[in-house]
Amino acid sequence: MSIESRAESVAEPLSERAADALPPLDTAPTALVALAREAGYRSTPAPLAETLLVARPLLAAAGLAVPDGQLTVAAGPLDVRFTHVDTDSRVGPSGAAGTDDALRVSGTLHRVPWARAVEAAVVLTEGPGGGPVLFLLEATEWRRVAGTNLAGEPRDDLVLLDVAVPAERVRRVPAALVREAAWRSGLARAALIAGAARRCVELTVDHTSSRVQFGRPLSHFQAVKQEEAKLVEEAALVAAAVEAAASALSEPDSAEFTAWLAAAQAAASVAEITRIAHQLHGAIGFTELSPLRLATTRMWSWRDEDGGERAWQQRIGRHVLDGESAGLWQQVTGG
Repeated sequence: MSIESRAESVAEPLSERAADALPPLDTAPTALVALAREAGYRSTPAPLAETLLVARPLLAAAGLAVPDGQLTVAAGPLDVRFTHVDTDSRVGPSGAAGTDDALRVSGTLHRVPWARAVEAAVVLTEGPGGGPVLFLLEATEWRRVAGTNLAGEPRDDLVLLDVAVPAERVRRVPAALVREAAWRSGLARAALIAGAARRCVELTVDHTSSRVQFGRPLSHFQAVKQEEAKLVEEAALVAAAVEAAASALSEPDSAEFTAWLAAAQAAASVAEITRIAHQLHGAIGFTELSPLRLATTRMWSWRDEDGGERAWQQRIGRHVLDGESAGLWQQVTGG
């Protein structure tokens, strides 16, 4: 069975199964991040992190009703116009104003996570009159072109052909909410990576403890011990950064910066974590049947989504250089 076929088979029944397990909307942010980490640890085939840490908070912040079940998030340029154009408006070019917020939308949203497993998607794009808009699309309103990432997780293109989005599902939003969508997506990926990193440590320690070479377990060799120590260290760095970001979610002034730090650290640590884990597993770790592959291929994919290491580090650098007081070390440590 191909990767695409396996992704289809696990995704189709997810919406009904996973909806019952979703926590209530008022769940503490630290608990939501912990759930996302657990999803990364277990290679959960569902958009749990996207739903809990990105889609539901964005809908709530925009003042839209939050539907039950799993959600996904998408952003990108689209052809957006008002359904009911205000012909009496004298502001801007023709069609720049509407009598209400109802929209007609066309275009393609690329590589949307888990679109085949959800009933709705939160979309951010530029509005017809200028400025960002957020709206909720239902699964019946798009045509899906199947795709996957390196790990076989669904990353589908959504084709929109003059979709009518009613005003009650549309909100004009400030630029700050667009920024929030970006750092929340980065934190969601970092939480998943933290969970998968813990899984890499667990699998590697189990393997080196049970695999015997030259009459003794691999874990008894000094070189293996040193590499395992590096592996544990990198996983701990990611976990600490994600925990700090989770704690800061209830503090709007620091939530964005700590989310950037978590996303940057997670992306930076992926290479070393996966290198050591695969090196200590040998060729076994790369096989289709190896549980290690489920963690590492996801980590490689998640690292490059929502910006990647370089993009997060650039945000951190600009923030520090534009600051009027504390430097990077003081901002990272809170000192």
